Amino acid sequence: MPPIFITGGTGYMGKRLIKKLVAHGYDVTALVRAGSEGKLPKGVRAIIANPFEATTFQQWIPKGAVFVQLLGVSHPSPRKKEQFRQIDLPSVKASADAALAANVSHFIYLSVAMTPTRIMQDFQEVRREGEACLLTKGFPCTFVRPWYVLGPGHLWPLLLLPFYGIAEVIPAWRQKTRAFAFVTIGQIIETLLKAITSAPPRKRIVEIRQIRKGTL
Repeated sequence: MPPIFITGGTGYMGKRLIKKLVAHGYDVTALVRAGSEGKLPKGVRAIIANPFEATTFQQWIPKGAVFVQLLGVSHPSPRKKEQFRQIDLPSVKASADAALAANVSHFIYLSVAMTPTRIMQDFQEVRREGEACLLTKGFPCTFVRPWYVLGPGHLWPLLLLPFYGIAEVIPAWRQKTRAFAFVTIGQIIETLLKAITSAPPRKRIVEIRQIRKGTL
């Protein structure tokens, strides 16, 4: 069982993933900013550092660790495009540099579905740049690409389910709608767990249909 280093461990997905990892016996280290360490689940080692400066935390990444990058702007929306550039992209670039310096065994990046859409094109472009940056580092990468993750506090898209049902029976709409299908928080956590236990030879992309089916 490789050690785990995680960013975004105090967030919506991070807390749930850490609890699962600890329950499975993994040694987990989480990067947090000062004042946030109390938000982490029990059983995890907290490293207080600047997630935008690789040199402040790279020495704390266990050699051969699986690096899980969950840090990013919460509740992404079109009006947050500047935050994507100020938070999401600099943090993944710093993590990529730190992971390379620490000789990690595998990097797992929570990305986003890449089917083109004008509504969230800024978010998609930032995640695309993040993926490209990681691939230049040479370590194995898994890119998990959901669209919207349903769970506590993230349930408003359920209002759109009637539209999704209609789209399923209209051939011209079906493919595009499936490209933006929802996944549940349980499905995304299980996908991340499976990715952690199975490193790819170079690059692995996990799309929505695989997240929903529980396969890699």
